[in-house]
Amino acid sequence: MFRPRVLLVPLFVYAALAAAPVRDLFDDIYARSRGIEASLKTVTAQFTETTTTSMVSKPIVSHGTLAVVRPDRIVLRYADPEPHVVLIDGGQMTFSWPSRGITQESDIGAARKRVDKYFVDKDPDELRRAFRIAAVTSSDPPDTWRITMTPTRSQITQGLTKLHLWIDRTSLLLTAMRMDFPNGDSKLMTFADVQVNGTVDPKLFSIDAVSDSSPRARSYSAR
Repeated sequence: MFRPRVLLVPLFVYAALAAAPVRDLFDDIYARSRGIEASLKTVTAQFTETTTTSMVSKPIVSHGTLAVVRPDRIVLRYADPEPHVVLIDGGQMTFSWPSRGITQESDIGAARKRVDKYFVDKDPDELRRAFRIAAVTSSDPPDTWRITMTPTRSQITQGLTKLHLWIDRTSLLLTAMRMDFPNGDSKLMTFADVQVNGTVDPKLFSIDAVSDSSPRARSYSAR
């Protein structure tokens, strides 16, 4: 995640400022969010997932519950249109879709290492070696910043065209994210009722637990 850069201003302040790289909005968001990111232990939220694909005429909209227990437990419990669960526990992913009689387990250790290589514990300069990054103030939704990350390395562009992140300007928490894929498909996830460092019910990480219904979160555009 984001870590701040410390700019040291020497005695020759004017010369130093003239020579120093200009900090853009992304650097400021990064620095401000560092303390919150470091303090995160658990996160729960309701989500709306909208998948746009050429395979169907209308976007596929799903709702559910997200729970995260750091460092490496994540569960997505889909409530509709059909209940199913995606559970990540360390390097293991379990996908369960009871109504279709599907339960699959996969080793994702290598895939996680590839993601960590480009995203985890990287400062802005390191991130810019792998992405073109633009941050702007967004009015959709209100009071957010939108960060657009366009990969420049072939290892990433094979699976991702752009990553859009919406950050709440007050809480500095992720409000939405959208992934654009090389085949033209996209996946948008918006989050509501985000709770940080609260108690997480262990049942959420049980494949056998029943998914709860969730409130509808709004959709955000990348305009």
